[in-house]
Amino acid sequence: MNNTNEPNLQSWIEVQKDSDFPIQNIPFGVIRKKNGKIRCATRIGNYTIDLFELANHGYFNDLGIEDAAFFKKRYLNNFIALGKSSNRLVRARISELFEKGNPAIRESIVEKSAILNHITDVQMMMPVRVGDYTDFYSSLEHATNIGKMFRDPEKALLPNWRHIPVGYHGRSSSIVVSGTDVHRPKGQTKKDDSATPDFGPSKLVDFELEMAFITGKSTQLGDSIPVGEAEDYIFGLVLFNDLSARDIQKWEYVPLGPFLSKNFGSVVSPWIVTLDALEPFRVSGPDQNPQVLPYLRLTGKRNFDINLDVLIEPEGKKATKVCSSNFKYMYWNMCQQLAHQTVNGCNINVGDMYGSGTISGPMPDSFGSMLELTWNGTKPIKLSDGTERKFIEDNDTVIMQGWAEKDGVRIGFGECVTKILPVK
Repeated sequence: MNNTNEPNLQSWIEVQKDSDFPIQNIPFGVIRKKNGKIRCATRIGNYTIDLFELANHGYFNDLGIEDAAFFKKRYLNNFIALGKSSNRLVRARISELFEKGNPAIRESIVEKSAILNHITDVQMMMPVRVGDYTDFYSSLEHATNIGKMFRDPEKALLPNWRHIPVGYHGRSSSIVVSGTDVHRPKGQTKKDDSATPDFGPSKLVDFELEMAFITGKSTQLGDSIPVGEAEDYIFGLVLFNDLSARDIQKWEYVPLGPFLSKNFGSVVSPWIVTLDALEPFRVSGPDQNPQVLPYLRLTGKRNFDINLDVLIEPEGKKATKVCSSNFKYMYWNMCQQLAHQTVNGCNINVGDMYGSGTISGPMPDSFGSMLELTWNGTKPIKLSDGTERKFIEDNDTVIMQGWAEKDGVRIGFGECVTKILPVK
């Protein structure tokens, strides 16, 4: 625990009770202001806080961050690369400046108008430049569901699944920020009763409810990150909608895994919530049986109790919640994922992104994809407007929400939103 987590802390900025962004959160993101200027920022309540202006007014001088230019970059990478000690000092200073009893900025009209911008007056930008991206497959319930659906239900998990955090290297170019529309992909599909494939738009576009962590340190080629030190290399977390085209995936994934079915667009929430902000919400993960190899063994609470919802909103209609899951269900945690990726000497860089894999829980309404929720289209979901969905249709908007709550404090991620447009 650190002072920024104190449940009794209050800000002089008004914060609604159900806000994801109390003073205990202090996430990091990038905004574009009305004047077109791009700034690194944080958020309390419905107000963004311009970190460049804070630095420009000298509030970070004694923290060893005298160059305000760190905070007028297009991405957070340079700030993240300062290291966790500097990142923590900045969070602590922001907490101090915006605490209810501190008049420094509150009483200065000039400074306040320069530093604060209402969330409706800014555009949220992609928070980091993603160099490399890895997608894991770490939910026991999800992997079991997929195995039952497409393989022998008695042997749903492949032999390696309980021994290694299964993952694959993806592309980073089409990872976009919440609010970005994504076109329905086209590609090859093959019907079960056909000898040859067809080409055209995917008919089975799906969401995948995931979270992703962002790395905060780099390593050299040949280095490995010990599992017990992995959190030192993790800056924070975002919500992650790893869109999939199930019919394209079914045809292409043997022998090398998904390709076109997974690279047409993935969407992240714009605010990176730090591990420090999530500290009060640590929980133990599921028991791992059989025991994992020594390089993956660790003790302590390494999972996080983060509630996750998914809603589908047809164009012009009310949104319907279709899924409620939780990040605590993950069988393989972030530390094990990063330790495994680097155990062979794979180097990492600041701003790399690691998707958790679909987060499914034990109950049918906690499954983290339409593929599971509708059991491959055999059990359609009824929306509040009376229509049914087997998969995502054109002009549907997918909304993901995530938050942790304890002792009257709610730490959230905001929303991860994308609309599926017709094929281009």
